[in-house]
Amino acid sequence: MKHVAILIPALLLSCEALAIERYQADSMSCASVAAAVDRDGAAILRYRAPNNPSLQLYDRYVRDDRFCSRTQRAKTVSVPARDTRSCQVRKCVRVSGAGNR
Repeated sequence: MKHVAILIPALLLSCEALAIERYQADSMSCASVAAAVDRDGAAILRYRAPNNPSLQLYDRYVRDDRFCSRTQRAKTVSVPARDTRSCQVRKCVRVSGAGNR
């Protein structure tokens, strides 16, 4: 019975980690990319590397600082979308002097 009590919370945590949505940003309009990140709070955006289209890049993008850790802030960056090479989104980045939140 102890094993079941340990296993259930572990499964719930792993399901939560798998819940993040993934999108192919360069096949979506910029407005759709922004709406998806805003709706989901955090999402994995994938896109082809500008200098090597055979290379797939990806990262986690967020709605705002609330989806970053204590040592990070949401910084505006851009990803390629179907209708623009510079679609503005936010990404968590480590800040110097972290822990001062």
